[in-house]
Amino acid sequence: MTGMQLGLVGLGKMGGNMRERIRRAGHTVVGYDRNPEVTDVKDLAELVDRLQAPRVVWVMVPAGEVTQSVVDELGGLLEPGDVVVDGGNSRWTDDEKHAAELGAKGIGFVDAGVSGGVWGLQNGYALMVGGDKEHVERLQPIFDALKPDGPYGYVHAGAVGAGHFSKMVHNGIEYAMMQAYAEGWELLEKVDSVTDVREVFRSWQDGTVIRSWLLDLAVNALDDDEHLDRLKGFAEDSGEGRWTVEAAIDNAVPLPAITASLFARFASRQDDSPQMKMVAALRNQFGGHAVESKK
Repeated sequence: MTGMQLGLVGLGKMGGNMRERIRRAGHTVVGYDRNPEVTDVKDLAELVDRLQAPRVVWVMVPAGEVTQSVVDELGGLLEPGDVVVDGGNSRWTDDEKHAAELGAKGIGFVDAGVSGGVWGLQNGYALMVGGDKEHVERLQPIFDALKPDGPYGYVHAGAVGAGHFSKMVHNGIEYAMMQAYAEGWELLEKVDSVTDVREVFRSWQDGTVIRSWLLDLAVNALDDDEHLDRLKGFAEDSGEGRWTVEAAIDNAVPLPAITASLFARFASRQDDSPQMKMVAALRNQFGGHAVESKK
């Protein structure tokens, strides 16, 4: 089989490694990035010129306005029969919009939720894909190059938007799993009777129902910093947890664990909890319970 040609826009931590993995599989990748040290071409126009029709261009840039501007520019450069793939962390509702905008010009659109992070080059990327069957089939050699070896790690999840929706739910589950490990770790650290919390976590890595890659990464972190003394307890959220909770509300689906894990991250950013001030004030009002004043 001769290799495919692919345009790849965005060569950051994920995109740069994806370019390398696809090339190793025997395909030609023409990459564009605003960073002149990593780009193969000077702009998107040159990228499109370097590809033979029908073209496939994969976009790996930040969600929102940046993705929209790239899709808009590609819409003016590509031709009917070409296909655009958004492999970033776009919201699924944006996919539907982009598919309609490009579809009006005869250009196909596929959304791909990509999971793998900094380990993807070595281990492969899990891919959740949405779009029309004909467009997805065009890209199958690229998906095969990116996915992990073996039978798992790739799914055509459904129509346009289904790939990013599936990746969003994946990230919501990830939030809740991380929160559960974190809560268990804190409780173990708190009691005097457990003297080696790190080794308790390590003992769970084989033979238990909570073993996972996240658990392995937790043990790696504890090996590096046994009591996590070097870290501040402050966690950002990527936005995908929020979108998951919003989708749950829109569909009246109860998501208590995922929602709680998102709210826990919000709480982590407060040095002094406004809510707990009110709780303390109320306890003092109705029960005369002592309050602590700021020094």
